[in-house]
Amino acid sequence: MEKLKIPYPVVVEGKYDRLRLLAVMEGQILTTEGFGIFKKKEKLALLRALAAKTPIVVLTDPDGAGKLIRAHIGTAIPKERIIPLYVPQKKGTEKRKQAPSAEGLLGVEGQDTLLLYELLKPLSDGKIRNTARPISKVDFFEDRLTGCENATARRAALAAHFALPTDMTPNALLAALNVIATFEEYKAAVEKI
Repeated sequence: MEKLKIPYPVVVEGKYDRLRLLAVMEGQILTTEGFGIFKKKEKLALLRALAAKTPIVVLTDPDGAGKLIRAHIGTAIPKERIIPLYVPQKKGTEKRKQAPSAEGLLGVEGQDTLLLYELLKPLSDGKIRNTARPISKVDFFEDRLTGCENATARRAALAAHFALPTDMTPNALLAALNVIATFEEYKAAVEKI
């Protein structure tokens, strides 16, 4: 499989995540050095400068630490400049580790290369997907994904359908779906849940 040429900077947590992505893509991959992004103001300043020129892909682990890092980046960069990508929540242990993480989930480095390839593929043409008819908060409300009984369970089922973490906030799920799915794919998935 030929490596994807990704025109946007991709932000991951650590060097092993970066190495894993280098197996499937060519392009700029930056690391947060885990929680180092909270301490190193120059790292956040670099991300802000890049976001002023181009959208930035944020791909963190599906655990609590990954969510904190993602949220921290989201406070420094306008949300319209972030392309959120998510790996699924899979139980397991990375090959280089003796024991699983605290939450027992595989991070970016533990994901299958084909999965990462398919996750990044829509971005390889330089066009952010779903510009024709984005999915909106109104769609979520009308499709009973917010503001009603069982909305949380319905969102979890929708997230699972797209191999996304099932505990995403409504806003995070909406942002992710607008990158990985067309409106028609979204509606078809809603019909199934």
